[in-house]
Parts: sequence; structure tokens; C-alpha cells
Amino acid sequence: MTMTDPIADMLTRIRNAAKARHESVNIPASRIKHDIAQVLKTEGYIKNFHVEQEGAQKTLKIFISYDEKGAAVIGGIKRISKPSCRVYSAHDEIKPVLSGYGISIVSSSRGIMTDREARKQGIGGEILCSVW
Repeated sequence: MTMTDPIADMLTRIRNAAKARHESVNIPASRIKHDIAQVLKTEGYIKNFHVEQEGAQKTLKIFISYDEKGAAVIGGIKRISKPSCRVYSAHDEIKPVLSGYGISIVSSSRGIMTDREARKQGIGGEILCSVW
């Protein structure tokens, strides 16, 4: 079976690992997943991540971040732009997630970044997902 949406698969694995209170989750690696993980780490939604090499296959190991009460920092993670229905937005049309409480991850001509960063740089792009 071929995977039609690897980003949705990544988000689902992170969501499930956080709900099941796992320390980490392994995901098949790609450049875009690496960039999304970098944004999640910078914003404090995950503790850390690194790429592991297993033969020809690279795996992205993501360490889930929990607060002092043991609840996952990621309250929710949702795919916005899908392969069947792409969602693009100009920088002035990107809406804040939960009044600025969460972030949107945007794929722009200057790389993967948060909605805040995209508005600051004045560039739009494809809204990949929302995290809160």
C-alpha cells in the first residue's frame, strides 16, 4: 500500500504517541518532515528530534514534550492542506490559530515556517497544518 499523504501520517503518529504518553515516535524521514519537526522543536511542541540511518532507510525520531503535570504540550495537531485539496494563503490572509495560542506551519518559497514568521516576512504559502 502506498502512502498518499506522508505529512498527515507524521501528524497522526505524533498525535497518537502524545495521547499514549510515549517518550518518542519513529517516522520515515524526508526533508519536509525534518523541516516540520524543526519548527515544532523551535516552538517548544516537541523536546527534540534526530535522524537515524537504518540501512538505506532514514528514520526521524521525535521526542514528545510533556508539561510538569505529565500532559502533552501538543493539545491538538491538524492537517489543513491535503493532497486532494491544497490550501494556499497570502501573508495578510493567514489567520492566527486559537487567537495566537497555537501556530500554523506554512510551506513558503523561503522554506517551512510558522504563520507568525510568514506574516513578519510578508510572504504567503501553503498552510500545511495547525498545532495548539
